[in-house]
Amino acid sequence: MVELLGGADIRSLAEALGVVPTKKLGQNFVTDPNTIRKIVAQAKLTGAETVVEIGPGLGSLTLGLLEVARNVIAVEIDHKMAAAIQETVSKRAPGKNFHLVSADALKVTELPLEPQALVANLPYNISVPVLLHFLEHFPSISSGLVLVQAEVAHRLAASPGSKIYGVPSAKLAWYAESNLAGNIGRNIFWPQPNVDSALVYFVKRATPLGDEALRLETFAVIDEAFAQRRKTLRQALANWAGSPALAEIALTEAGIDPIQRGEALTILDFLRIAKAKQ
Repeated sequence: MVELLGGADIRSLAEALGVVPTKKLGQNFVTDPNTIRKIVAQAKLTGAETVVEIGPGLGSLTLGLLEVARNVIAVEIDHKMAAAIQETVSKRAPGKNFHLVSADALKVTELPLEPQALVANLPYNISVPVLLHFLEHFPSISSGLVLVQAEVAHRLAASPGSKIYGVPSAKLAWYAESNLAGNIGRNIFWPQPNVDSALVYFVKRATPLGDEALRLETFAVIDEAFAQRRKTLRQALANWAGSPALAEIALTEAGIDPIQRGEALTILDFLRIAKAKQ
C-alpha cells in the first residue's frame, strides 16, 4: 500500500511551496484518501496499464494510481508542483514506475510511454478540451475516468434527445461509450469549489468511426448543429453545406429529416451527414 496524502499533508505541501490554488488553473485538490481509492476503483484498472494523469497537482490521485497501475505518467503545467510531486512520489511510493511531464496538457502530443488509460481530476476550466485532445492524440488510450464539474459530467455522458446533449456529448461519443460513475462531495476538495463534481467513465470504441479527415468533417457538423440549438438542421447547417438547400440535400441523402434539431442526432447520424457532403 502507498501512503496517500490527507488534508493536512496537502496544506503543508502547498504552504512549503508557496502554492495558492487558483481558479485560473482550475485547481481543486482532493484531500481524502478514501475518496482517492474510490476514484481509482471506479477506473477499473487491471494493474497492467500505463495510466496518464492530467493536472496531478500535489499528487493525491497520483499516489492512489501508483498503488494499482504498472506505470503512471503525470502531466503538470505548474513547475513548482511538478518538482514537488516528484519528491512526494519518491518518499511515499519508492520503486514505483512514475514519469513526470512538465508541460501544458493541451500542447502535449508525445509521452514517454503509450498510455492505455486516462484517469484524472481534470482542471475545471479546460476539462472538455483536454479530454478530447488526449483522445485525439493518444489512440492507445482504451478507457478512462475523469473527475469534472457535475454539470460537465452530465453533458459528457448525455444521450441524444436530452436537453443537455450537445457538442461535448457528441464529440466524446466519436471516440468512446461513456456513463456517469458517481458523485464526489464538495467537502473533500481544497479549496472547496462552489459546484458539485462527478465522475465519467468511458471505454474507447474497438473500431474507429472514421479517419482524421472524416472526424474533422463530423466535428464541423456537430459544431454547426449546436451553434444555434433552436434552429432546424436545414438552417443550422446552411453555412457548413453552402446554403439551406444544399444542407437539405446532404441531410436527405444521410436519411435525416431536415426539420430535426441537433439534439436528436446520434454520433452515427452526424457521421452520415459528414459523409454525404464528401
